[in-house]
Amino acid sequence: MSDNNGQLHQATTMDEIMDSSQLLQAFFISLAWAFDAQQTFVSVFTDAQPSWHCTNSTLICTATTCTLPAESWTWDYPKHTSIISEWDLECSSTAMTGLPASAYFAGCLAGGFLLAPLADSWFGRKKVLFLTTLIMSLSGVLTAVSPNVWIYSALRFICGFARSTVCTTALVLASELVGKRWRGRVSIISFFCFTFGFLSLSVIAYIARELSLRVLYLFISIPCFFYSVLVYFVIPESPRWLLVRGRREEALGTPGNMELSNCNGISSMVGVEEERNNIGDVFSALRMLLEKKWALRRLALVMVTGFGIGMSYYGMPLGVGNLGSNIYFSVAINALAELPAALITFVLIERLNRRSLLLVFTSISGVCSIICVFMEGRWRLAAEVVSFFSACTACNVVLIYSIELFPTSVRNSALSMVRQAVVFGGVWVPMLVVAGRKEGGGGVTFAVFGIVIGCCGLLVCCLPETRGGKITDTLEEEGCKQRASVKEA
Repeated sequence: MSDNNGQLHQATTMDEIMDSSQLLQAFFISLAWAFDAQQTFVSVFTDAQPSWHCTNSTLICTATTCTLPAESWTWDYPKHTSIISEWDLECSSTAMTGLPASAYFAGCLAGGFLLAPLADSWFGRKKVLFLTTLIMSLSGVLTAVSPNVWIYSALRFICGFARSTVCTTALVLASELVGKRWRGRVSIISFFCFTFGFLSLSVIAYIARELSLRVLYLFISIPCFFYSVLVYFVIPESPRWLLVRGRREEALGTPGNMELSNCNGISSMVGVEEERNNIGDVFSALRMLLEKKWALRRLALVMVTGFGIGMSYYGMPLGVGNLGSNIYFSVAINALAELPAALITFVLIERLNRRSLLLVFTSISGVCSIICVFMEGRWRLAAEVVSFFSACTACNVVLIYSIELFPTSVRNSALSMVRQAVVFGGVWVPMLVVAGRKEGGGGVTFAVFGIVIGCCGLLVCCLPETRGGKITDTLEEEGCKQRASVKEA
């Protein structure tokens, strides 16, 4: 009997051991998503086109202030509530008014390429999460004292640079601290935290609507600073990353993982020594990922899908001001759409295939976005919300899917690349939104969003299904798994 127990104990996998531990820490890690949401969508309010009214009753108010004498009109709110009014950008070019938001997304792209490999190579998950949240918070505080639009844009670039890997590193770290049983649920917690951050931003912005945009940046940046400090002192490093890096004793010393010393599955990880020897510089994980044809093909397909999702995901909230409804109400409704998106992901992620979910929700988002072109008033806002809800759900699924598609040794780099593809879709959004605002109604903008996400979503049909499978630790192990599935098919 004791021998049988010993054999069962040796057969225990890392996933099973971690099921009953680390959940509270994983929840705390997920709070990083809330701060990321606030920094990402704060420009909806700080960079918005303010409303105005005529002060001279003898003049006929036109659709633009550029043709009116300066003394004949005034803003409805204090000048310092938006960069448009504070720095007199109401008559500036599309490129100028969209510069801060585009700089933020450009920073996300640059940071994703340069920072993501650090979490797989030298620094690990914990240190990267600490440093990125710290820099994101400090750049937000400095943004509050920007003297002009150029420094403001530069600081938004730095914030985007740091923010680029916050969500992916937090998601990977949280998922690696728990086992397969809790992995999907922990991922859903991250999405709920993002919803909370987005929704709380609307509330904070409404409270501070007559205050300076600088106050809004302080409100969302100072709590993030204290969070980063707590991450450094409270959160452990990923035991999976420590094992892949050859730091077995540290992995075994991680709270809740002492039983790993008897885990027979750890010592038999396929190719772990080979991949550990290949980790020589900061970009080694990315290089290993690109050297495998099957991995490169997977990465390319899921990144293009992410690009289409990102254009709608970021485009809908940033373009909601073009719908003509109250911006605080519209943004709050969009933020609330994140909640059912997280709930539906929670319900369906263990019941339906990943590919089917992505195909369905990218199609719904595309159709509803195109419908926005032909609708007016409440129906148009309703179609926009459904499109955004579907894009949110698709974004949730594609991130969970990406975690399962790639092994531990390159997971953070791969997930960050997918995340950057989502952000790259958002890079084009500010220009499209401003162009749509000047075109009147933004109909063409929503049509572009719909066509792109619909077409890109079709590519998931070329990816393997991962539902119900275990995540692997090395590329060699994942390659063996793929070859075995091909033989079975």
